[in-house]
Amino acid sequence: MVKTLYLDIFSGISGDMFIGALIDLGVDAHQLERELEKLGLKGYHLHISRRQKSSIEGVKFDVHLEDHHADEHAHSGSEPTSDLEREPGHGHMHDMLGAHGGQVLKTSFGQVELSVFETNVPPRFRLYFTKEKGKTGIQPDASSILVETKRPAGARQTFKFKRHRDYLEATEELPEPHDFMAVLQLKRGTRLERFEIPFVEAHHHHSHGTDAPIPNEHSHDHHAHGRDFTAIKQLIAKSELSDWVKEKAIAVFHRIAVAEGKVHGLPPGQVHFHEVGAVDSIVDIVGVAVGLELLGKPRVLAGLPVEGTGWIQCAHGRFPIPAPATLNILGARGIALSQCDEPNELITPTGAALLAEFAESFGLMENLVAERIGFGLGQRDNKTRPNVLRAILGTASGGTSAHDWQTDNIAVLEANLDDLNPEILGCFIDQALAAGALDVFFTPVQMKKNRPGSLLTILCAEVDQDKFCELLLRETSTFGVRRSMAQRRKLAREIIHVRTPFGEAAIKIGKLDGKVLHASPEFESCKKLAAQAKLPLKKVYTEVLKAFHSAESL
Repeated sequence: MVKTLYLDIFSGISGDMFIGALIDLGVDAHQLERELEKLGLKGYHLHISRRQKSSIEGVKFDVHLEDHHADEHAHSGSEPTSDLEREPGHGHMHDMLGAHGGQVLKTSFGQVELSVFETNVPPRFRLYFTKEKGKTGIQPDASSILVETKRPAGARQTFKFKRHRDYLEATEELPEPHDFMAVLQLKRGTRLERFEIPFVEAHHHHSHGTDAPIPNEHSHDHHAHGRDFTAIKQLIAKSELSDWVKEKAIAVFHRIAVAEGKVHGLPPGQVHFHEVGAVDSIVDIVGVAVGLELLGKPRVLAGLPVEGTGWIQCAHGRFPIPAPATLNILGARGIALSQCDEPNELITPTGAALLAEFAESFGLMENLVAERIGFGLGQRDNKTRPNVLRAILGTASGGTSAHDWQTDNIAVLEANLDDLNPEILGCFIDQALAAGALDVFFTPVQMKKNRPGSLLTILCAEVDQDKFCELLLRETSTFGVRRSMAQRRKLAREIIHVRTPFGEAAIKIGKLDGKVLHASPEFESCKKLAAQAKLPLKKVYTEVLKAFHSAESL
């Protein structure tokens, strides 16, 4: 019997809370750590402890970066007030944020706050000059101020300022990406003061305080300036983790990248943001996949997602909860979201992506015999509910059977066609398959006025449905596309190689509950052997299956 894991998300979910709950359910923390080492990431260590949150005992999971600010960088140890998280850089800086979300510096002019991303779209730098008690200070002449940005690739840009009512604003817009070192220069007479301020964009965690660290400029690891989805995918793919863990972790990151791309109006591959590149975020997402594998890959069900209310500070100003990325991720999967009266963010985009990837369905617990219960603790002290994720591991009762088949959700796109040249229809099927469709086929149907027609169907991943809707509308004669979501049950698949008298060939096998149900020779592999041996393809197929069954009987 396959186990069922039910996530009781009455108080939201984040990556570290999920892992904490898995460890509390029995995942061996040392084995989890050994698996994570296969990523080859350096400069961090795990901190796992038993604590209490609102008198509920559970596991607190933290990732600490190994640098001189490690204690500040635990991803659940701080609650940034802005999407841009900052760190102390120059000796004159103070580790504090001002009233406008910018870093406050002590200068010969008094306190100076360098603020970015307020109300301008695209944003601009702003400088506020205040006295010790927060009152507006004397503004220096705008010509004495200069800010230069230094980006990871070495590009530099200089910004000059002009005077406004109670601040100075840069005359040039600040382009994306928003990862850079800002160098502020203040000239007073013959004296020149210089301050360095790192800016690292952290789109995902706003003020939740459970997933994102404050990067360190002195760390040479790549995470200091973020990684894009391509880099993350390569990092995971080349590791020695299991194929299942690789597949699931990459899929979670893909959901986040697609959602962020929609927020910023960019393709997923062009989104450059701190969260997907941060070491702790990689550990959280890969760690959840590893933890589920160590639990035996249970079926994952979840309660109805509930989010808090209030505001978060985003790149272009204050934005209401839920965060845009969270809404995009849940919406793409067709997951309904409700809000409660908790005045805080409860579901992080990472938590939303984990739910969208792993949870088969959402609703009340039904026919589940609880065998173990685990609690993953968050950092926040909520107003209306404990900041914990409850995970229940058990078996289904009432005669319900469970199997180790794989599940996923796909989009089904359909269009009826009665006026399209069949040559164009054949070309379209080739186009759609080349673009990544899971399957494309047409079915003869009878349409209006007794016209013979074709029902064109595309099966694709959820995240690709808009792409294929556009392709249908552009390349065929249809005026509309029907869309529905479907859940698949799939055999556990594996490609193995067998030796035949003609050479080595690949064969795909499908398993259910550990038993092989189907074995299918791979066409391209057999075609190559048939051409080399100058034999009929069916002869090669027969030998490949014979070799497989012989190996199975040993």
